Amino acid sequence: MATYTPNFPGRGTIVEEAWLAGRAEGRAEDILHILGTRGIEISDAVRGRVMDCTDLDVLGTWFGRSLSVTGAEELFAEE
Repeated sequence: MATYTPNFPGRGTIVEEAWLAGRAEGRAEDILHILGTRGIEISDAVRGRVMDCTDLDVLGTWFGRSLSVTGAEELFAEE
């Protein structure tokens, strides 16, 4: 899957920071939505950890895991 890398005059500014924060928040919401749709119970601790994460690489890993885990805590398992 290709990754979109913005190349606009706001690069390295608050504009880019806000854009990246929005991507992270959206990915976190996607992870929680997938878990919920699959009927997996999400504790407040898991919800908080996912929503507080701003690292898109980590969120990408968790997103992939959200498709197959049997418990929400498994998102955070070390490989």
